[in-house]
Amino acid sequence: MSIPLSLLDRSRIRQGESDAGALHQTVERARHAEAAGYHRFWVSEHHGVPGVASGTPALLAQAVAAATRSIRVGSGGVMLPNHRPLVVAEEFAVLTALHGQRFDLGLGRSLGFTEPVRRALGTMSAPPKDFASAIEAVREYLTGRADITMRPAHNGHIPLFVLGTGSGLKIAARLGLPAVVGGPLLTAGPEAFDEYRSTFCPSEQLDEPYLIASTEIFVADSPSEARELSLPEAWAMSESRLTGAFPPLEPTTSLPDSLTQRQQRNVAKALAPVIAGTEDQVLSAISELLVRTGADEIMSTASTFDTTALYTSDARLAAAVAATL
Repeated sequence: MSIPLSLLDRSRIRQGESDAGALHQTVERARHAEAAGYHRFWVSEHHGVPGVASGTPALLAQAVAAATRSIRVGSGGVMLPNHRPLVVAEEFAVLTALHGQRFDLGLGRSLGFTEPVRRALGTMSAPPKDFASAIEAVREYLTGRADITMRPAHNGHIPLFVLGTGSGLKIAARLGLPAVVGGPLLTAGPEAFDEYRSTFCPSEQLDEPYLIASTEIFVADSPSEARELSLPEAWAMSESRLTGAFPPLEPTTSLPDSLTQRQQRNVAKALAPVIAGTEDQVLSAISELLVRTGADEIMSTASTFDTTALYTSDARLAAAVAATL
């Protein structure tokens, strides 16, 4: 399994923890990820979400880069409907000027979590054509081909990634960019991935298609222990579907003993794409995912209440994958 392994941390808030504590946890997890040998460490952008502390990927990436030495740092992603392309390019050019060529710029087109957030951001819609144009504008600024000269001056060495919905994969293929796929699309048939590869147009950044598959991955001594690690996030996702609010992560001891049928369905849906088990079981599931998607890289998006258990799971996953190289 000669494949890069990366992490995405959403700065999830935990019960009894402050927003600041969640951000410090992200930075601490990055230190652990670098020590474990991960290839990339990405942060995310969410606005006005009660259970998520990170709204500014560039600022958080700066903190992660300052606390680490060599791991690649990136955004998963910067949501272009919320930003002007020039400002996005400038932010990552500043990061590169300060910390070297360690940064990845993942770009997405998700809107705000709720209508009031979307109004506050001024982004009530995000057509695919506008997303594609914004990506091209960012690339023009970073490569010095725009009609103004960006500062700090930059040589184009910030790779762009497209967060892949169905239209995102098409845009990534047309622009010759790597794609990151997770969620429902990851569990769908291979047609979207096949189309991405068959229609891929080589670019200055990338000669051949490159696909990152992202999903939650937990490693523990037994399947039941690994599943327990996955429950806090699955429960939060279930609650968000019922209440419209994404709650902080809770310990499994705080979760209800019995669930309604609707809650059971929602938790099962949240757990469906999760990879959880012992090292051998997880490696087997990852191998199946690679065969099904043809992915070139795996990115774990795991989060749980117990941060010590989370760091241990991350380290065991990295060690298990490294042992197969």
